[in-house]
Amino acid sequence: MFTGIVEEIGTVRHVEDTPSGRRLEIGAEAVLERLAVDDSIDVAGVCLTVVARDDRSFTVDVVPETLSRTTLGRLARGSHVDLERAATPTTALGGHIVQGHVDATTALVSRHAEGDGARLRFALPKGLARYVVEKGFITLDGVSLTVAALAKATFDVALIPHSARRTTLGSLRAGDLVNVEVDIIGKYVERLLQRSG
Repeated sequence: MFTGIVEEIGTVRHVEDTPSGRRLEIGAEAVLERLAVDDSIDVAGVCLTVVARDDRSFTVDVVPETLSRTTLGRLARGSHVDLERAATPTTALGGHIVQGHVDATTALVSRHAEGDGARLRFALPKGLARYVVEKGFITLDGVSLTVAALAKATFDVALIPHSARRTTLGSLRAGDLVNVEVDIIGKYVERLLQRSG
């Protein structure tokens, strides 16, 4: 489990196709302090398992299912990714409950500067529309955000200057894709209601 509070932006150092999918080596600093082989880590909103690490980077394997459902298949040497280590019992829940299980990808429709922050408008994936509510939680590339506005085909989020600087969302341009995870609580409620009635 994660909280959607990005700890740092990592840099892809090496990409290698393997018989099992793709192997990524990601350069980092802060997250390495408490990161071991077999630990879970959120990479651009995707929960992955650390399979190797050294004092400058860690390595993860990405299976075909994940490559087909996320933006990780587009990563190349030099790409930047948001990183968060798994939550512990003492982690402050500053964002919301994030699984790292991506529901869809979507594109940035428009970006409007608001001082040093920004208002970002994304296409609303049709299959997820029922889970997106104004002022509710949404996770984009691993970042816990509040839905600032909701329309039939789009939704907006507002980036404070700190988030614009400390996450990859600050450098997005129109047309760029992001990984989307909707709030898991809404999915569970829907499932329980379906089973009861």
